[in-house]
Amino acid sequence: MAETKTKPTPVNVADFIDAVENPVRRDDAKTVCAMLERITGEPPKMWGPSIIGFGSYHYKYDSGHEGDMCRLGFSPRKAELVLYILTDSDDEAEKLARLGKHKTGKSCLYIKTLSDVDMAVLEELSRDRLKHMDQAYPSN
Repeated sequence: MAETKTKPTPVNVADFIDAVENPVRRDDAKTVCAMLERITGEPPKMWGPSIIGFGSYHYKYDSGHEGDMCRLGFSPRKAELVLYILTDSDDEAEKLARLGKHKTGKSCLYIKTLSDVDMAVLEELSRDRLKHMDQAYPSN
């Protein structure tokens, strides 16, 4: 079985964010980082080369594949911010409708800039994800 590439690294999060070329994306990354740290009570850590994660959990699929991943995370990519905070819960669609300009993937929320979204709703979605993670993968 292939080794998981997304795991904690010793890269300094502040240095990683400071190296983001786009100044708006860099400032947005600082804002999201502070928000997720406040929500989770966990310090940010780099997971793989580009994900900033908060906390961790262990998963194991029916296939036997298992590993560790951050409970909440985001990545300041070149084109947009990617937040790993979606749960596909029943009330998530209503919150996403109130969020503002965004796109979604399986568990990903894509935002061009934080000025396009309602930060209170983004925080609400992040808290929902943390609650979901706490229920699905209780901390030891």
